[in-house]
Amino acid sequence: MLRIASRAGLLGGRRCYSAAAKSGPSIAGVSDIIAVASGKGGVGKSTTAVNIAVALAKKFQLKVGLLDADIYGPSIPTMMNLHAKPEVSEDMRMIPVDNYGVQCMSIGFLVDKDAPIVWRGPMVMSALEKITRGVAWGNLDILVVDMPPGTGDAQLSMSQRLRLSGALIVSTPQDIALIDARRGANMFRKVQVPILGLVENMSCFKCPKCGEKSYIFGEGGGQRTAEEMDMKLIGEIPLEIDIRTGSDEGTPIVISSPDSASAQAYIQVAEKVIHRLKELGEERQMGPEILL
Repeated sequence: MLRIASRAGLLGGRRCYSAAAKSGPSIAGVSDIIAVASGKGGVGKSTTAVNIAVALAKKFQLKVGLLDADIYGPSIPTMMNLHAKPEVSEDMRMIPVDNYGVQCMSIGFLVDKDAPIVWRGPMVMSALEKITRGVAWGNLDILVVDMPPGTGDAQLSMSQRLRLSGALIVSTPQDIALIDARRGANMFRKVQVPILGLVENMSCFKCPKCGEKSYIFGEGGGQRTAEEMDMKLIGEIPLEIDIRTGSDEGTPIVISSPDSASAQAYIQVAEKVIHRLKELGEERQMGPEILL
């Protein structure tokens, strides 16, 4: 018989098994794994993942890893200014490449920069397994996963196999992007992954000369979507040229211009992610236990 009880103690002298304990991250030594995801490409998902990972490492002094799970379009090597092939440990696992205090792994380290990755599903899943569990991550506080865009088999499998602590949804304010962001959030909810929040990227453009704000992709879309889907809007990242140039040059804006409005916005998102993970951890500790 299967019974559920609170964490107050044992019932009938039987052993307690915490369902929450079984749902923890599936990579040894990693405390939390979070996905940075979007329903579609081109909304700044990878840029967000990079700047949040670097902010977690530099500003909050955490041990952070960054996994580029976008097999068809790996961009982390460029954004993190890393181009060396990873070394292999004695137990035949790849050693992550480090920059800005973040340990990184990407399929982009293993293939030529301009080589097309024309792989079918089984090859993609094999590659994802290799750059996930075939890596000597060591002890990490947080592993940030830059997810592939969309809600297909790769995204679903990654969400289930990694046993994510939470997911961060990235979207621009325009309706067409928010429609796909909703799909992404619903996918995570179907596999019981908590939503850490919604980040509205390219929220507005502030003219560097006159200071006037222009809402190029619409205004307030992120807030409305967050309210309608019972999520929290945890960040509004402005559209600034320095973010783009930093990404192209391999210098995240939280490094190149840490006092800028954009860098501070990323840092605030990182802080809210830490806070939410702490809340979820406490909820798991206080959750019900399954008694066998």
